[in-house]
Amino acid sequence: MLKPAKVRKRTKKPRLMISRVKLKNWRNFADVDVPLTQRMFLIGPNASGKSNFLDAFRFLRDIAKPEGGGLQKAVSDRSGLSKIRCLAARRHSDVEIEVHLSRNEGQEPTWKYAIGIKQERGGSNPVRLAYERVWKENEQILDRPDNDDVKDTPRLGQTFLEQINANQDFREIASFLGSIRYMHLVPQLIRHPEVFGARVVDEDPFGQRFLENIQQTSGNVRDSRLRRIQDALACAVPQFERLSIVRDERGVAHLETIYKHWRPKGAKQNEQQFSDGTLRLIGLLWSIMANDSVLLLEEPELSLHTGIIQKLAALIWRTQQKRKGQVIISTHSTELLSDKGIGGEETLLLTPDKEGTKVQQASRIDAIRGMLEVGMSVGEAALPITEPPDMRQLSLFNG
Repeated sequence: MLKPAKVRKRTKKPRLMISRVKLKNWRNFADVDVPLTQRMFLIGPNASGKSNFLDAFRFLRDIAKPEGGGLQKAVSDRSGLSKIRCLAARRHSDVEIEVHLSRNEGQEPTWKYAIGIKQERGGSNPVRLAYERVWKENEQILDRPDNDDVKDTPRLGQTFLEQINANQDFREIASFLGSIRYMHLVPQLIRHPEVFGARVVDEDPFGQRFLENIQQTSGNVRDSRLRRIQDALACAVPQFERLSIVRDERGVAHLETIYKHWRPKGAKQNEQQFSDGTLRLIGLLWSIMANDSVLLLEEPELSLHTGIIQKLAALIWRTQQKRKGQVIISTHSTELLSDKGIGGEETLLLTPDKEGTKVQQASRIDAIRGMLEVGMSVGEAALPITEPPDMRQLSLFNG
């Protein structure tokens, strides 16, 4: 009797993460080369370039995203190459970005993608590729300009990354970069999306369609995430009892909670009555749970209670463990960085300089590393360095 053939189970590839980034002449940064971890914190003074550092990843996302747009639109959306190029750029003024993509933290990169862009003198001239390169493990599989580019230079107005018929050999890179998400939720947009018009910014980073996106998520996945958020809120929000998503008689999605009350069935509220902090915490937790690529967060501590902020780093880390997504966070918060579980290798310190902002891992700065080794937190050891030197003079201001 013949034995039935064994059915091979398909094994899903581990997700990618950005394990290193190199920037040249990108906005504030003349020359940067730093490793990244699965959870990363960016700290630095105001105007040091934290948002611009995050925007390098959004730029690659905008080139690669499947809805189209590509290189020309990504540059145009940022008001042209002259607004992107670092003011400290000298003779070598091409704008360059290189990312290394690994399966797990600490592993050698599976992929490397590098792009250089330039523009001939004259603002009306189109942006062109100086180069586009791809490596798979240690083998270079793309090196542009190639012979066809030399014969037909308008081809250099598009990357292969954005072209389905050209990126077959490295489409995993395009899919990964196209899935990068940026979130800076605005509570007023969630409460009153209609006030801001029908047009939604690409990727909806500010939450205009946040409630509708929750409602449209597959039932089991949606309910599981809401239960986990509910458990977190029960610890963080006084008298909170239950969280759900419902539609009103017009078909509009609403978050609904029940708070303990003197009435036997409690009191119902929806997002109209939620505090800004509650809405931002719900949005933050949902976004991390939905993340299976890279999530970029700017100052997630805004509007949150100090006690919650102090637990936020651990909450993000625990939530990451199921999805294995990467989270890169910019912050000024002493409370957020007071968690001693945050390592110096997870923290990038941005320091403005006349030759462009410098970026270093906190663990590579001797003075900070020494303080961390004796038990101080990143908030205690590194954050004071980011204070402006004339900070004390603000107390003399009598405006």
